[in-house]
Amino acid sequence: MATLILRATRSALSEATSTSIHASTSLTGAIARSTASKSSRTRAQFQHLSRPFSSTSRSHQVAPSASTPTPNYPRKVSNNNINKNATTKPPAPSAKPSAIDDQSPIKDMTGGLADEPLILDEGVRQVDWTRSFHGLSAQPFSKEAADVLLAPIPFDDVEVKPDGIIYLPEIKYRRILNRSFGPGGWGLAPRGETIVTGKSITREYALVAHGRLVSVARGEQDYFSPEGIPTATEGCKSNALMRCCKDLGVASELWDPRYIRVFMKEKAKQVWVEHVPSKKKKQIWLRKDDEVRYPFKETKYNA
Repeated sequence: MATLILRATRSALSEATSTSIHASTSLTGAIARSTASKSSRTRAQFQHLSRPFSSTSRSHQVAPSASTPTPNYPRKVSNNNINKNATTKPPAPSAKPSAIDDQSPIKDMTGGLADEPLILDEGVRQVDWTRSFHGLSAQPFSKEAADVLLAPIPFDDVEVKPDGIIYLPEIKYRRILNRSFGPGGWGLAPRGETIVTGKSITREYALVAHGRLVSVARGEQDYFSPEGIPTATEGCKSNALMRCCKDLGVASELWDPRYIRVFMKEKAKQVWVEHVPSKKKKQIWLRKDDEVRYPFKETKYNA
C-alpha cells in the first residue's frame, strides 16, 4: 500500500514538472518571437529613415553588423541634409563661347551706352559742365593765346580725302590748343551719354579752357562692326573737338571756298586708279607730293 502511494506521488510530481517546463518553453518562444518581430520593424524603420544619408550607388551601402545593437528608436533626419542631397546637382558644362561672327548683329541702341556724366548736387561748388555755361563769352583770351589760335594753317598741314574734301588731322588741333592754353589748360567735357545706332555713334561735348566754357558741339563717327565701337567713340570725340575749335577760329580756312580752290589747284591732283583685288577703276584726289597706296595703283582710264 505504501508502495502504491509513493508511485502515485512520483507520477504527480513528474507530470507537474513536465507541465511547468512545457509552459516555460511556450512562454520563452512567444517572447522570442515578439522580440524578433519588434527588432525587424525597428530595423526596417531605421533603414527607411537612413536612406537619404546613403550614397547614391547601392554598392556603397554598408550592411549592418551582427554585433552592432539595433536601436529601438527612430533616427531623426536633418532637414538641411535632406535638402542638400535633394537639391545638389552636378554643375552644368559651360557652353563654348560662340565666335564673334556667329553673334547676332548689334541692335539699335538709341538709348545710349549708359555712360552719362555724373550730375553734381546743387550745393557742390564745382562747376557741373554737363549743363553749365559758366564763363561763356565772359572775356577774351590773352593776345598770346589768340595769336596761336588764329594763326594761318600751312599748306603742308592740310590733307585731302579721296573724294576731294580737305581737312586738318585732329592731332594738330590738339597741338594748337596745347600751344595756346598749355597742356592741362583745356579739356573736353561730355554733356550727355553716347548714343549708338546701327551704323554710327554720336555724343555731345563741351570745350572748356582755363575754367571757362568755350563751345559745345556734337561729334559723330561711323562704324562697320560691333568690334569697332570703341574706336568709333574716340573718333566721335575727335570730331566734336574739331567742331568746337571752329568757334575759336582754329583752321577756319578749311571752310573758306577761296582757300579751298587755291589749295586744290596748287597742292592737289586727281588721278585714275585701279582697285587691285577687284580690278575696278575710279578717280581719286590726293596731294601732289603723295603717291597712290595699296589697294589702289595708278592707271589710265583707257588702259
